[in-house]
Amino acid sequence: MPAPTGAQLSQRRGQKKQRPAEAEQQWSPAAVAQSPSPKEPRLGAPAALGPQCSIYFSSPKGQSVRLGSEFFDQPAVPLARAFLGQVLVRQLADGTELRGRVVETEAYLGPEDEAAHSRGGRQTPRNRGMFMKPGTLYVYLIYGMYFCMNVSSRGDGACVLLRALEPLGGLEAMRQLRKSLRKSTASRALKDRELCSGPSKLCQALAIDKSFDQRDLAQDEAVWLEPGSPGPRGSAVVAAARVGIGNTGEWARKPLRFYVRGSPWVSVVDREAEKSTQA
Repeated sequence: MPAPTGAQLSQRRGQKKQRPAEAEQQWSPAAVAQSPSPKEPRLGAPAALGPQCSIYFSSPKGQSVRLGSEFFDQPAVPLARAFLGQVLVRQLADGTELRGRVVETEAYLGPEDEAAHSRGGRQTPRNRGMFMKPGTLYVYLIYGMYFCMNVSSRGDGACVLLRALEPLGGLEAMRQLRKSLRKSTASRALKDRELCSGPSKLCQALAIDKSFDQRDLAQDEAVWLEPGSPGPRGSAVVAAARVGIGNTGEWARKPLRFYVRGSPWVSVVDREAEKSTQA
């Protein structure tokens, strides 16, 4: 299937506003729903948790308190940091809610970023979600068997990869989903800290697959983001190199992975990066 031209993509949907100067300024450590798929019935969101005045919150149809479109409309680096401490919620078809606090993310800055799927401004049907409005999910398959979930940010082709969660609710359902989707034949029960400690693990635990690609995290009825407790600040956030991005030159060393210092739920701990961050 040939990739659509940039003009065609622009006509189909509004291109995201790109602010490269702002994104470049933010990356340093110092600065540092669309309709459900056919398989997913329309689901009601949980009961409201109370009124919120911030523009970052939205409550479609007066239902759940969730982070709205404005939260996602920021460059990839500040968005990756802002995700830390927020709660990702997945509602299954039977009404079961799975909840996890975000503890690790990675920022991908768009065409300039040699590790991004959008490097060089490349647009394809596969990575279309990266060029859609902030808050759009970009879900892709790796190794022909695992999924990874990203959220688009401000700037064409920029996004944030969700790497790890601290499981908060629905742990037994997560365990069963991981067991049914694991390619390994190992029969031992997974420990809590193993449920969502990696981008593909969290997708398995939350039953996230390709059908979630290009959904709007600010509007979807089966997956959304809720405000958590006040997020980590300052030295509580470690800025480290991203994981598994291969030979991408200087981009392989840029500190564009962010995680909560001391969290047992993080997928990979970088001791050197922690030492360089003042306690």
